[in-house]
This record gives sequence, structure tokens and C-alpha cells, in this order.
Amino acid sequence: MKAVLVSEPGGPDVLSLGEVADPVPAAGEVLLDVAATAVNRADLLQRAGHYPPPPGASPILGLECSGRIAALGSAVSGWQVGDEVCALLSGGGYAERVCVPAVQLMRVPAGLDLISAAALPEVACTVWSMVLDRAPAAALLPGESFLVHGGSSGIGTMAIQLAAAQGCRVFTTAGTAEKLAACRELGAEVAINYRDADFAAVIREHTGGAGVDVVLDTIGAKYLPANLDALATGGRIAVIGLLGGSTGSLNLASLMGKRATVFAATLRARPPEQKAAIVTGTEAHVWPLIEAGRVRPVVHEVLALAQAGQAHRIVEDSGHIGKLVLATG
Repeated sequence: MKAVLVSEPGGPDVLSLGEVADPVPAAGEVLLDVAATAVNRADLLQRAGHYPPPPGASPILGLECSGRIAALGSAVSGWQVGDEVCALLSGGGYAERVCVPAVQLMRVPAGLDLISAAALPEVACTVWSMVLDRAPAAALLPGESFLVHGGSSGIGTMAIQLAAAQGCRVFTTAGTAEKLAACRELGAEVAINYRDADFAAVIREHTGGAGVDVVLDTIGAKYLPANLDALATGGRIAVIGLLGGSTGSLNLASLMGKRATVFAATLRARPPEQKAAIVTGTEAHVWPLIEAGRVRPVVHEVLALAQAGQAHRIVEDSGHIGKLVLATG
């Protein structure tokens, strides 16, 4: 089968389409004929040699895909060959075929095509597991106020829509007028240009000094102090990315005074049983909103699998709104 290969750690030019052996499903797995995959910043980190796959995962890039079931491993029930699905992966999505634990499959939402469905698993499962599921420490409750950084990213476009769908007041940051407009169209009440405004000050102004209840942060260390400044008493910060660094300072007195929580997690390295619970919750709670037309995957562009390097350049340059999708056909 064809797959995108990394010749050596480096820039987008190290990606090329090559031939590898077809994977074989183990017990509890299914084999998918991949229709499409989507680009995540974790793929860029892995390509550069900074984010190795977890033990046992495919070394091929790609943390999500859509496709049709081609074969069932032993001990798989509830699925049939030919079923159209999308899946959360630990790796292997940039290929014509991939094996995935059956517990990490989700049906394609009604009314959605397979190509668009490839843009769903990572963003929907991340937002659900980090701020919408009631279990996490940063759970966002209906009617609360919410800030998501990078509102025009794949995560951001999904988080804005899901928070707005449950009646939350949504704030977001982005870096261009076009991206700010896109965020407002998706449901953000206040979209802040982080290049020329103090987002914490803007949020305090719009909340009468109260701040927001939950922050979903893809930046990390660089934004810790300002996130805390923007946070309401009893608020929660959920950190899911480190674009702004991994080591920073935090005023613990302010954190204690606000009775606030900082919560951080990744999705890729979680064990299958945790991913199974996440995909089950995501399909149960997010898919109905998609099928009702209240939430949609935002796809910036669909490129061929052989154009993975070009897609990586677009994401690296932040020249996109939503997700970059790579189609195998």
C-alpha cells in the first residue's frame, strides 16, 4: 500500500509517498481502507523528531482517519466489512490502510461525507474529553463563559461551536481579521486579535471584571499568567498544547485566591479503554449536534495524500482556518 514516509527528522520536504506492507488486524482490531486523514500539529512535531509515537503504535503519521472497514480481526463485534467509519488513531493515518482498535471507531454522522468526517475525530474527542465531559477537572457547564485560544484552528473551530451549542458565552483569540470573522461566524461572541490586544484585559472589560469560567489553551507556558488573569473565581484552565513553551511561571497566590484549577492532558498516549470511553461519549453527545446542523467540521482544504508536505507547510505557517484533510483517492 502507499503511505507517507518520513526519510529523516526535518521539515516538510522529508515527507514522500512510498510503498509499505499492508497492516494486519490483531485481535480486537479492524482494518480500514482509508478514505482520508487530517493534519494535526502533533504530526508536525513527530515529523521533526520531537514527538515519537507511543509504544506499539504505527510509526506512520496520522492520528485520525475516515474510511470503510476492509477486514475484522478476531473478537470484534458490532461492526461489519463495508461499514463507513471514522477513527481515533495512535498513528498510521497517512496511508491507504490502517489497523485500529474497534473500540476507537465511530460511525460517520448522518449526512456527512467520508472526506469531511476525517476532520472530526481528533478535534471532537479532544474538546469533548477536556472540557465538555463532566468528569474532567475543567468541565464546562451549560451557560458558563469560555475562552479558547487559536479559535481558527481545528480545535478552536470545534470548541467554539460546541460551547455555543450548550449556551455558553464564547471568547476566542486569533491573529487576522479573516480568522476573527470566521470565529464570530462559528459562534464566538468576542473574538480578540492577540497581536494587538491584551486578551485578559478585553475579557475583564466584557465580563464586568469577573473573567471566564473555563480556558481551553493550546499555547502553554507563555499564556499561563494571562490565562489566570482572565479567569473567574472558581475557574478552570485546560492545557492541551505547548506552542508557547512547556516551562513557565504561575502565581500560586492568585491561583489559590481564585480557587482555580489548572488541568493538562494529551489524548494520543491514553490506553484503549480510556479512548473507548472518550469516543463513546463523543459520538453520543457531539454527533447529534452535527446531524442537527448545529456543529460542523471546518475543512480549510482537501489535498491528495502525496501533498502531505504542502499541507504541513500550510499548518506550520498558520495559513488555515479549520483542518487540512488528505484524501487517498
